[in-house]
Amino acid sequence: MTNSTTATVLGWPRQGPKRVLKRAIEAYWAGRSSADQLHEVAAGLRADAWKQLSDNGIREVPTGDFSYYDHVLDTAIMVGAVPQRYRDAATGELDIYFAMARGNDQVAPLEMTKWFDTNYHYLVPELSPTTTFTADASRQIEHFNEATAAGHTARPVLVGPLTFLLLAKPAADAPADFDRLSLLEPLLEVYVEILAQLREAGAEWVQLDEPALVLDQPAAVLDAARAALQRLGSATDRPKLLIASYFAALQDAFEVLADAPVDGVAIDCTVADNVTAILEHGLAGKRLVAGVIDGRNVWAADLDERLATLRRLAARVDDLVVGSSCSLLHVPLDASKETAVDDEVRSWLAFAREKVLELHTLATALDDEAAATPALERARDAIASRRNSARTHDAAVRAGMAGVTEADAHRAAAFEQRRPQQHEALGLPVLPTTTIGSFPQTDAVRKARAALRKGEIDRAAYESAMQGEIAAVIELQEELGLDVLVHGEPERNDMVQYFAEQLDGYLATSHGWVQSYGTRCVRPPIIFGDVSRPEPMTVRWWQYAQSLTQRPVKGMLTGPVTMLAWSFVRDDQPLGDTAQQVALALRDEVSDLEAAGCRVIQVDEPALRETLPLRSADRPAYLDWATESFRLATSSVADTTQVHTHMCYADFGDIFAAIDDLDADVISLEATRSGMSLADDLQQSGYAKGVGPGVYDIHSPRVPSSDEIRALLEKAVHALDIRQVWVNPDCGLKTRNTDEVRSALTNLVAAATAVRASS
Repeated sequence: MTNSTTATVLGWPRQGPKRVLKRAIEAYWAGRSSADQLHEVAAGLRADAWKQLSDNGIREVPTGDFSYYDHVLDTAIMVGAVPQRYRDAATGELDIYFAMARGNDQVAPLEMTKWFDTNYHYLVPELSPTTTFTADASRQIEHFNEATAAGHTARPVLVGPLTFLLLAKPAADAPADFDRLSLLEPLLEVYVEILAQLREAGAEWVQLDEPALVLDQPAAVLDAARAALQRLGSATDRPKLLIASYFAALQDAFEVLADAPVDGVAIDCTVADNVTAILEHGLAGKRLVAGVIDGRNVWAADLDERLATLRRLAARVDDLVVGSSCSLLHVPLDASKETAVDDEVRSWLAFAREKVLELHTLATALDDEAAATPALERARDAIASRRNSARTHDAAVRAGMAGVTEADAHRAAAFEQRRPQQHEALGLPVLPTTTIGSFPQTDAVRKARAALRKGEIDRAAYESAMQGEIAAVIELQEELGLDVLVHGEPERNDMVQYFAEQLDGYLATSHGWVQSYGTRCVRPPIIFGDVSRPEPMTVRWWQYAQSLTQRPVKGMLTGPVTMLAWSFVRDDQPLGDTAQQVALALRDEVSDLEAAGCRVIQVDEPALRETLPLRSADRPAYLDWATESFRLATSSVADTTQVHTHMCYADFGDIFAAIDDLDADVISLEATRSGMSLADDLQQSGYAKGVGPGVYDIHSPRVPSSDEIRALLEKAVHALDIRQVWVNPDCGLKTRNTDEVRSALTNLVAAATAVRASS
């Protein structure tokens, strides 16, 4: 029989197998390939993705979710929200696009920040009262036509107008009282035009993503959402509209969607409150894409439980489609490729491909459970295997957690008492200069790592090569005149994966790439069991680096919250318990670094803000365990040992109290793309500890001048006590090349020297 229930996904990973898109884009940037060659690679990736979805039971494939860099940036292009400075600094559509994404020698890129509470970064559109929107649906129509020409039923995917406005920021020349929602009406008219063009091209359905509806929105925003959906729904020449929202509970926004004159809604049904709302209120006359398969984790789903949920939902809605909770952009492609993982653990995993199979199984089972029995049995076996495996529990780890006391999570003395002791011990100048941690991963580093992986060199030869890189980095920093040095991290493949590979309870993948931003991809490790540290992880590398210089070298670790946020975390215990396990493992490492003589230890927490729950009611509990886990990892050290932390690319205004509660002696933060506005925010919050607001944007190939850096630094010194201020880049230097870094750090040191002299 032919199933009447269908399945779909809200989006698909873009990079392709083996990060094909990353390599094609970077070849274009380097001038090794043409725009036509890049477009050809991209078209092939899209065709392969749609075919894979169709072959595995997805009857309606998403189009338009594919991007060369970021879907929010794509939306800005689609509606004509391109600041004039980018049109002046580049020629041709593609180069203007990439100038907005990463800058060039004439212009800095758009600001970048986290996409809700994920580890994906989007480019922040700039708007002002003078912004004039214009419709350009050419890219959407092109991708839609490609899919339909290949025989697929296609559903274009667009960022919705409300979310686009709410994620944007006022341009520098916008008045202080500018309200982005004042642009909603003209933006809606552009969307109406785009929808009409897609309808003319043959689109039956269009998906508008409005995840901003899951945030704590005031009544004015909910009223704007009602008005927006009323205008779009009442358009006379439009396709059917599917409004998608995900990542958290809709709460008051549920009624906005339920009452809107649209044809369907896609709702995250991994959130219990959303399921309850649908069951209680129904969705009369609307299609429901029930997002029962989690698009953000890698665990095989309990299909019996999901099937029960779907059956309850089917009784309350007129048209049910089985779907993913969000785009599958946030998970790797194919767990079957992880052949280095043993069969038992691999059976517990579901990447994008496996999630599609789960969706197809559920759709089949709703119509004919007998036909889905073999797949359901395999799912039951996987769930039972994971639930009953001895590999997920460690009695020693549990005993360590039980022994933690309140005192373990606090430094012996307050910051005001520690600061003079650290100043005397370290002897640093005012405005001390440093970097965040990593230095460029050179061709030599990558070749040595590949040679070790292939067995062409042994471990001793590899470590000798890494020591050579460390020596070169130390020499460069001394030559440039930096005050607190780093060893450059050549031995580290990734700031989370490197530690995960040395911790029990973690699993590292070989092919589990996920896009973080642009061409930057990461392989998040997987926490499948209790976490512990069998032996020191960084001490010998730090000791070697410190032996080469009289200046202090920082010990570099990744904090417990980031170790969770940038991993796929077990879902069978509270996150706070897992964070405590990681914190205790890191505490052992911090103690060993200090015992070896390290007096500056940096424990990075760039994910503290991004992991903040989207709903404010859930935030206090999260911040309690998050800050406690950081303090638990770092509080064993003496008062003379200086603890640093680092965060990047987020809006910190609502967590300054939590940042203070970390009790780090120094925190470095991204500040360049926002023009050092962070310094004013810190001043207004009363933050009194050491702070390094970044003065060099490392996510762009631009080398800032010393005058440019000095101007930013002077803003920081004006807003803050000069004794607080450190001078550093926004983030690690791993993705830059050595020539860029040498020039930029030369200018950074020169700027710090000039401001010292004038202060």
